[in-house]
Amino acid sequence: MTELNFKGKEFVYNHHLAVPFRPLVPHPEKGIGPVALDGNLIIHGDNLHALKALLPMYAGKVDCIFIDPPYNTGSVGWAYNDNVNSPMVKEWLASNPINVEDSLRHDKWCAMMWPRLRLLHELLSEEGSFWMTLDDNEIHRGRALLDEIFGQENFIACCVWQKRYSRENREAIGDVHDYILVYANNPKHFKKVRNKVPMTEEQGKVYRNTNNDPKGPWRTIPITAQAGHATADQFYEIVSPSGKVFTPTEGRCWGLSKKTFEQLRDEGRIYFGKNGDAQPNLIRYLSEVEGMVPWTWWPSDEVGHTDESKKEIHDLFGRADAFDTPKPLRLMSRIIDIATNPTSIVLDSFAGSGTTAHAVLKANSRDGGK
Repeated sequence: MTELNFKGKEFVYNHHLAVPFRPLVPHPEKGIGPVALDGNLIIHGDNLHALKALLPMYAGKVDCIFIDPPYNTGSVGWAYNDNVNSPMVKEWLASNPINVEDSLRHDKWCAMMWPRLRLLHELLSEEGSFWMTLDDNEIHRGRALLDEIFGQENFIACCVWQKRYSRENREAIGDVHDYILVYANNPKHFKKVRNKVPMTEEQGKVYRNTNNDPKGPWRTIPITAQAGHATADQFYEIVSPSGKVFTPTEGRCWGLSKKTFEQLRDEGRIYFGKNGDAQPNLIRYLSEVEGMVPWTWWPSDEVGHTDESKKEIHDLFGRADAFDTPKPLRLMSRIIDIATNPTSIVLDSFAGSGTTAHAVLKANSRDGGK
């Protein structure tokens, strides 16, 4: 497997093992209800130390991890402050904050992320999924780190979030999107248990009821498929009500066995066109559609944008600059809705504005979950 090399990697490779375990110290006056370390937690402190503190109780138990780490744009300073036993790394500590003039800022970002990703991987459950937002500054290095730590075979998708809905004219080519990298410890299981997303109003418009069907709006679905792995009972003639005979074209087969087709036809689930002489299609009713399979394009009208997130921050705190880079609640709700069930454990170890917690509380309120 191809590995990502960066300055300092040999010093941070096993740094997560050297980080001492620290106790979680409750502050009852800042909480709600009785102290419960196995309940909802907001942890104040270095996230590397916090992750190590969570390890004894939550190793292999977290079902959904979302992180929104520093994008390392160079325009907003962040500090590398890990106590790594290396003269080179100690020199890094004297050059904080990290800015665009720092020629090693990408190496420092990788060195900061490596031990945290190692601990997050230990915390993720066998059935869990991991989600990380980035932009073009570190997306390629971020994916290389995750391929190495989580395994490239566990890559699920790189989603594109349209963070702006209006034109961006400051650059040579306007920057209007960020990325969301998705990994899972067991991709086959994740495919089975991930939830679908609600159908949009636009997607629902393709379902119509031109014949006043009592079952409601419907659409047609083609019933042919590629013939590469077809069985013998997927090749047969279909006779339409008008008497016209249909067979699959070269290289295609029927996607249904003859027995299944005949059953669906007898149930009135096959459509031959208005005049009964068109190629057969399956009828699918809108009432049967539980949702849509998530895909990698996440438009702003479905999951929000940066203007929306700033307005949310303003509504909560009275000022839009209370946090520099908040994520919209709808974006986090989309991730939570896809990746969790009512008993899931969710972790955000770069919890800047608390939107992940907001989305979890919203989900609990909606379905009575925990």
